[in-house]
Amino acid sequence: MRKTLTAAVIGLLCIGGAANAQGSPEVLVKARQAGMALSGSVVGGIKAAIDAGQAPSTQRNAARSLARWSHTLPELFPEGTDPASLETGAQPAVWTDRNGFNAKAAEFAAAADRLAELSQGEDAAAFSAQWTVVRSNCQSCHSVYKQ
Repeated sequence: MRKTLTAAVIGLLCIGGAANAQGSPEVLVKARQAGMALSGSVVGGIKAAIDAGQAPSTQRNAARSLARWSHTLPELFPEGTDPASLETGAQPAVWTDRNGFNAKAAEFAAAADRLAELSQGEDAAAFSAQWTVVRSNCQSCHSVYKQ
């Protein structure tokens, strides 16, 4: 479990850099799709650790990586990477309601930042409650902006 989470975290950190290095719309779409899948694995791994009664500090790297990832999201959806241009799992609303999308992304980033902060301590109840906030942020954005 820990090796899988570590691999997912490393992958999340590499995706943003690879996408920026290549810069093509197709690469950006693939990078954000891979990043979303990896972030889902990280969120699931954190939940498994919570359910297993592990201390929040055991999830420090995962929570920090998720927080870093959360701040890259708006940049991974530039013009030219929308469903009208490429095959993507994003709704057109990402581009037509950019302010709304950016607001949802900012809420997710704030929630992920707080989860990372709580992973520095040992308050399992607060960490678990914040995981629920993070997961809720994921769902609220996906319900509007993901096909």
